[in-house]
Amino acid sequence: MIETVPSPLEKALALNLDPLKYGTIVEIGAGQEVARWFFQAGAAAGTIAKTMSAYDMKFSDEIYGVSSDKRYVSRARLEGMLEHEFDLIIERVEDYRPEGSTFFAFANTVSAQGYNKQDECHGWLGVRLQSAPHAPADDIVIHVRMLDDTNVEQQEALGILGVNLIYGAFFHADDPALLLRSLMDNLKWGRVEIDLVEFNGATLGAIDNGLMALELVKASLARAVLFDPDGNVVIPADALYKHSVLAMRGDYRPVNDGDIAIFEHAKARFLGPAATDGSTVLLAEMTMAKPANDAEIDTGDFLVRVNALTKRGFHVLISEFFRSFRVRQYFARYTSAPVAIVTDVNGFADIMREDYYEGLSGGLLEALGQLFPRDTTLYVFPAGDGDNQVTLDTLPIAANLQPLVAYLRDGGMVVPVDDFDPD
Repeated sequence: MIETVPSPLEKALALNLDPLKYGTIVEIGAGQEVARWFFQAGAAAGTIAKTMSAYDMKFSDEIYGVSSDKRYVSRARLEGMLEHEFDLIIERVEDYRPEGSTFFAFANTVSAQGYNKQDECHGWLGVRLQSAPHAPADDIVIHVRMLDDTNVEQQEALGILGVNLIYGAFFHADDPALLLRSLMDNLKWGRVEIDLVEFNGATLGAIDNGLMALELVKASLARAVLFDPDGNVVIPADALYKHSVLAMRGDYRPVNDGDIAIFEHAKARFLGPAATDGSTVLLAEMTMAKPANDAEIDTGDFLVRVNALTKRGFHVLISEFFRSFRVRQYFARYTSAPVAIVTDVNGFADIMREDYYEGLSGGLLEALGQLFPRDTTLYVFPAGDGDNQVTLDTLPIAANLQPLVAYLRDGGMVVPVDDFDPD
């Protein structure tokens, strides 16, 4: 039996009709789209104490204080909004509501398409709520990329997402994986991408945020999530902006000294002896692309490998990218600085497989064009050892592809690393 997903109006009405759930909704940057659903559903007075938009920066600073990062579409601004509004509702109405009431504050701060703006559109959304009457508050915070082409479409998507977040926080908190999947209720795939989620507080703080980040990729809510060397999930736009990237794809099962030695050798080539300014992100990437045997993806196993790599000082990208050019496209979204990708001859052979690109209109040539934009290098290491070692020079390559490989090598885009000694 297929379970029917409630509409945004049905979710809003369910909350409006519950006399024990009461809170505020404040929104910056894309209208009052979340609050609108609650008013359209009817009986909004049962749930909403206040709605507000503080678009003017001076007004916003006077209400919420000046954010530490001086930005208005930021996590710091969102957290200031949640703290101020939750404390206010507790102070003003807790003693006047029915016994058994729980309170919440929802906030978002968003940069949407505007009249003269066609940049990256993203936002922070969060809800602070009580899991039980008089309980300390818990927070759920998400970062979203809005992918619709128009302001109206982005506003609509934001409104639905916000309703889903508030509803899920109250009704699905005991099943966080379900809560995450429910964020996309009534939203077609490709309208939004959620690349960060965090649960904090006395109750929800028991949830492993690293595991939840991996659930975002598993559920296709995000194309990829990024961990920093401290093991925290970070926003790629912040971590990669204007930074060079040295990345190595692998399964790292397990993380071993041989993989690290290859990476260190590539690092020495890419950075050179004088490059010590920390401007390059050292990144290990693993894909969650569904295995051919259709086995279930084990997010716990991925998290073990993520933790092992971050302890070695790496940023770690967990993606749903099967083909390497998708990884390069992802980096290009956030940085125009040089990028190098590390692989071995087996990985290079896969890149040159024409059957990998069926369904891509330009086939292999289109894929290579996406893999090798300006300032991109692919370091190709040998595979095997002794008499069984295969290098780029000894790798069997179809005759029709040999001129293409020669072109990539002559142009410095593909660089064989034959001087690597694993010992």
